[in-house]
Amino acid sequence: MHIHELPLFTKYNNKLVHGFSLKTGGVSQGCYASLNMGLHVGDTAAKVITNRQLFCNALNINFENVVCCEQIHKDNIYTVTAADKGKGAHELSTAIKNTDGLITNEKNIPLMLFFADCTPILIYDTVNEAIGLAHAGWRGTIADIAGKTLQAMQAQYNTKPEECIAGIGPCIGQCCYEIGDDVRTQFTAVFSQIKKTTNAVDKILTYRNTAYLSLYDANKILLIEHGILPENISPEKEYCTSCHCTEFYSYRAAAGKTGRHAALLCLK
Repeated sequence: MHIHELPLFTKYNNKLVHGFSLKTGGVSQGCYASLNMGLHVGDTAAKVITNRQLFCNALNINFENVVCCEQIHKDNIYTVTAADKGKGAHELSTAIKNTDGLITNEKNIPLMLFFADCTPILIYDTVNEAIGLAHAGWRGTIADIAGKTLQAMQAQYNTKPEECIAGIGPCIGQCCYEIGDDVRTQFTAVFSQIKKTTNAVDKILTYRNTAYLSLYDANKILLIEHGILPENISPEKEYCTSCHCTEFYSYRAAAGKTGRHAALLCLK
């Protein structure tokens, strides 16, 4: 099974397990073919569980310890402990509610979130040995879930942004992500207040008759605004999930009926 990785994070393979699933190598069929990882999209649950187990086996991860959250396109962050092992792994009903970001400093508890165009954000505190994984669609991005995940790690683990690495996983690119005036107005309002990046609005928005948004650049700018060093953000811009919809699930490319790929992050 092929697993997509972030170059900067592979440098810490002695400390971390991370990876993104692709569409191939699983048992799901039809519009979910074949490695659908999402329990919430209408696929047969048993097939999704098999897919998740296959992915975890490929990463040498104990699937029974995986922790998932409900993912409601907001900015709530949850601190995962050993008591949470297995939540959401087998059943959607046991996933951590009303949450789009997970943090932990406990080893061998894999955090797993699901995507089909939205932005995976990974953070690793290289000094205090803590991790964060967040799901940022446009709503989560505008709510600054990237920064709030980092702030939660600061509060819980004394994390210092300059000691962290961060990764932005495969997401829909500016090439394909057309947005309406309401979303454009919200992003313009928020990113016009950015201090550490010059011309932030111009970096996230481009125009071809209408506005196109870069979720990658928006979340990178937010991570930098909160103190992550630019050189400590692993590059991933070339992987637009819509352009690469044969490799990754894309909600837009599939007109809404599709599976989900997973992002996983775990401390060894």
